[in-house]
Amino acid sequence: MSPAPVLAAGAVCWRVSKKGKPKILLVHRTQHKDVSLPKGKVDPGETLPETAVREIAEETGLIIALGAPLGVVEYTLPGGRDKQVYYWAGEVSDDARANSTFVSNDEIESLRWVGLKKAREVLSYPHDVDIVDRFAELFAQGRARTFAIVALRHGKAVPAEDWDGPDATRPLMQRGIDQSLSVSHGIAAYRPRHLVSSTAARCLSTIAPTARVTGLAVEEDHTISQDAYRSGGKAVREVVAGLIAGRETAVLCSHGPVLPQIVSAVMDETQTDRTSKLQRAAALGTGEYAVLHVPVDHPESGIVAVEVHSPTA
Repeated sequence: MSPAPVLAAGAVCWRVSKKGKPKILLVHRTQHKDVSLPKGKVDPGETLPETAVREIAEETGLIIALGAPLGVVEYTLPGGRDKQVYYWAGEVSDDARANSTFVSNDEIESLRWVGLKKAREVLSYPHDVDIVDRFAELFAQGRARTFAIVALRHGKAVPAEDWDGPDATRPLMQRGIDQSLSVSHGIAAYRPRHLVSSTAARCLSTIAPTARVTGLAVEEDHTISQDAYRSGGKAVREVVAGLIAGRETAVLCSHGPVLPQIVSAVMDETQTDRTSKLQRAAALGTGEYAVLHVPVDHPESGIVAVEVHSPTA
């Protein structure tokens, strides 16, 4: 039986020059003597988004928010084991650049901001060039700068048949608590600005670890609770429409029956046709979350990308 592949994650860190052209960040690795995109291996218990932002911070000193995923590259290591590296776009703000803590070290010799053409010329590996090309396509379309609507299903709760109180008071089981903890740092990698939760205890408990990690207050909204569920979904759509109008990343923690309405509302507001990935995003298991990336400048041009992540617990 072949060993599991080595998993890693990174990002195309980018900014716009004064001339309106994209610049991306390359790292010159000391020991490998190569030029590559910043990335690193997954630590035990980490999710891929969590790894990406941690590795960017460690290698470049930059704190970024993950944008749209750019795909995965696969190759075989010298020892024969397969490696998979997942990449996201990650815009770097002026403040992040000013606050970078990078100093040359035994792993990374130097950092270099270059244009797309130069990046293709100096990158040491063709698979890195492929990732840059995917970013370049998004930028050319005006869809590289995104915000996200994150749909989070509550963790595993005590079954209704085993609970004597009102349904809204059903607590999480230990598995649900563990699920909530395991996804919190991954969700935080997208740097949400709003946390919205159903008023049900199981949802509030699920989003609580994310609130602690991000330092954000949770906005309780009965509209996205199971008790308020209505087949038409009009009230849910109004909540989603308001968040999309604000063009800031937001997390909505809700229930199985409500999640399809949340996803459909994002589709309607962005004029996006249904796909298999969106169907999967609407059918989350307990503790899972979906990330729907929407272009900041033209939300009506459609969802840029869809991700679904599962808890490690």
